[in-house]
Amino acid sequence: MMATGVPMDLSLLDTGEKETREKLSLWDHRPNAMAPLTERQIDSVLEIRAAAENLPLPTELPIEDLCSLTSHSFSIPLTATVPASTEDILLKGFSALEMEEDRIETAQQFFSWFSKLQAQMDQDKSAKYRTRDYLMGFQDQCDAILVDVNTSLQQLESLQKQYLFVSTKTGTLHEACEQLLKEQSELVDLAESIQQKLSYFNELESINTKLNSPTFSVSSEGFIPMLSKLDECIQYVSSHPNFKDYPVYISKFKQSLSKAMHLMKTHTVSTLQNLTSQLIKRDPPGGTNAENAFTLFYVKFRASAPKVRMVIEQIEQRSEKLPEYQQLLDEIHQCYMDQRDQLLSPSISSTITDLMSQNNRDHCALVRSGCAFMVHVCQDEHKLYCEFFTKPSPKLDELLERLCLSLYDVLRPLIIHVIHLETLSELCGILKNEMLEDHVQNNVEHLGAFEAVVKQMLEDVQERLVYRTHIYIQTDITGYKPAPGDLAYPDKLQMMEDIAQSLKEEQKKLLALDSSFSDIQLEDPDSKNIIKSRSTISPADLHGMWYPTVRRTLVCLSKLYRCIDRAVFQGLSQEALSACIDSLVKASEIIIKNKTQVDGQLFLIKHLLILREQIAPFHADFAIKEISLDLKKTRDAAFKILNPRAVPKFFRLNSHNAILEFLLEGTPEIKEHYLDSKKEVDRHLKSSCEQFIQQQTKIFVGSLDEFLTKVTALKTMASHGGPNYSLSRQPWAQPAKINDIVATTYKTMKTKLPLTLQSMSLYLANRDTEFILFKPVRNNIQQVFQKIHSLLQEEYSGEDLQIIACPSIEQAIKWSFLLISVK
Repeated sequence: MMATGVPMDLSLLDTGEKETREKLSLWDHRPNAMAPLTERQIDSVLEIRAAAENLPLPTELPIEDLCSLTSHSFSIPLTATVPASTEDILLKGFSALEMEEDRIETAQQFFSWFSKLQAQMDQDKSAKYRTRDYLMGFQDQCDAILVDVNTSLQQLESLQKQYLFVSTKTGTLHEACEQLLKEQSELVDLAESIQQKLSYFNELESINTKLNSPTFSVSSEGFIPMLSKLDECIQYVSSHPNFKDYPVYISKFKQSLSKAMHLMKTHTVSTLQNLTSQLIKRDPPGGTNAENAFTLFYVKFRASAPKVRMVIEQIEQRSEKLPEYQQLLDEIHQCYMDQRDQLLSPSISSTITDLMSQNNRDHCALVRSGCAFMVHVCQDEHKLYCEFFTKPSPKLDELLERLCLSLYDVLRPLIIHVIHLETLSELCGILKNEMLEDHVQNNVEHLGAFEAVVKQMLEDVQERLVYRTHIYIQTDITGYKPAPGDLAYPDKLQMMEDIAQSLKEEQKKLLALDSSFSDIQLEDPDSKNIIKSRSTISPADLHGMWYPTVRRTLVCLSKLYRCIDRAVFQGLSQEALSACIDSLVKASEIIIKNKTQVDGQLFLIKHLLILREQIAPFHADFAIKEISLDLKKTRDAAFKILNPRAVPKFFRLNSHNAILEFLLEGTPEIKEHYLDSKKEVDRHLKSSCEQFIQQQTKIFVGSLDEFLTKVTALKTMASHGGPNYSLSRQPWAQPAKINDIVATTYKTMKTKLPLTLQSMSLYLANRDTEFILFKPVRNNIQQVFQKIHSLLQEEYSGEDLQIIACPSIEQAIKWSFLLISVK
């Protein structure tokens, strides 16, 4: 049974294996697969197959252990090793069949062992097929797991959808909340903005309540804050014309502003008017005590300034923002000016009247005191204005100009009737120097109105001065009729020279007194100065000795040159100088008739030098050197004819030499300096000097010059085809005749040269000036003698020269300066 049972089992195993293999082959048979596998499943089968192929042979293991081993083959790796000996293999095989204690001694034991071994081998062969159930179990488990996984995935997907739904809802809710918060914030801001905007409109009722209250006034504590709030409301509403009911509210706010400004105006105007009324009742206008009234006017107003200063400051601060405030400020300014005008005008008129009565004969003192008074008024008014206001106003200058015009209206009728140039000149100096330059320039801000009136007054004085100067030139210079004493030249110069000499001798006598009186001061400083000055100053240089027209011309110009414009002054000076020169020429002609030609010429030269010298400062941009001649202390009666008050301070006495050098020699440096001087004076001075030089040359060597002229004419005729000549055979050119001419010339020089030099010293009294003027005469004398000497050497023999006895050139020069020292 044992034997027959084994083959049956083997056949069954073969049949089942084949079926299994066939069925397995149909699983994935394409195209009619019974159980088509996915790529992943195919990969899994291939991996299982690969793992099953690596299993060890089951010869040494029982079927159960082999199954067990197969079931755990995936997790427990087995290694196949080659046994060391057959005995060891058998031992292990029996151990695996749990027959290690058994012995095969019979055939039955062998077949039993073999049957077990065959069964184990069959089991090992079909083990991999029996794993199908095991794999199916795994598949079922995997399918169950896959179902669970799919269920889980479905649940996760559901959860994800629910999460997304919830997340979306939450985000939407969050966004909605944020939007609501944003809208809430915007609404809050809008509400605050509306409330803020409405606050300006809501203030209208509060402001009107205050303004309509009978107890509310400008001096109330809440007036300034209310005014500031009202300004803010008006400014805000005005800047938003697009608001609803804008015209209505702006009109209402303007009405409230008008009420507030009316309160301020009423308070300020009533304060000023009441103050003026009180002052007028206390001191009526035009009263006798004007000085105290002025003091009271300023003190009272200054004391009342704090009452209205705060209100005026508020108005001034707002005047640039709203035109209503500017209009109110202008009205307050006008009220203030009216009150000050009402107070000051009568008092100023009264004061000016008093000044006129005090200085009715002194126009200069009246102008000086009147202008000084108005200067104080203008300064005090500006200071008082600053006590009330902080911003300037043109109305103040208008008020001050009206007040200053009251002085002008009084002074102008007096000015247009002044006839004296000295008075008009002094008035110009007062107005121009003292008022405009000293006062106005140092305080332009406060004295602007006063400056305008003074300039107008100065123009009137200058116009009057120019008019009177024209008349003065016509009557006192051009129409001057000289007295006999005015033309008493050189007698009065000689008289002054004699007086100076007597004073000098008296001084010598005083110095010769006994030495016992040496401690007593006996010298007269004035006399000493006069004697000392006589060495350099001609009597003609003294102001009292000048010809009256010269003195009048220079005094007139000295009064004009600082008082009128330069262009006008130049025209007047030209007219005055022309008239003066004409009078000097006429006087010189009279002196020549009455005395000598030298006296007339030196008189004209000296006065032209004085005139030319004294007008120089007028043509050097008014850069005047003030050098005066002080003769006030001279005790001698002859010097009392001088009038020191009439001597201009800029008279100079030491520039004659420069003027003569320029005119006679044309010194380049001086010529450039005097290029723009009065040409008419220079022309007459140069002409007078040339006439003097020619006349003196003719007196001394005229006969010799005539002889030379005849010789020149004779030579000219011979050179033009005339007959030959012998000069020594001419009747008028014989040696004896020439000797007479030379002797006469020497006699003339010897007798007349000292007189001429004495006259020059008397008129000029300066050795340098005398030398400059006489130098051309000397040169002419030398030239004549040189020509005579050369002619005689050419035309005459030695014997003839001895008869002629003509002096040499050196002798001629010695004759020319016989009585004068050569410089």
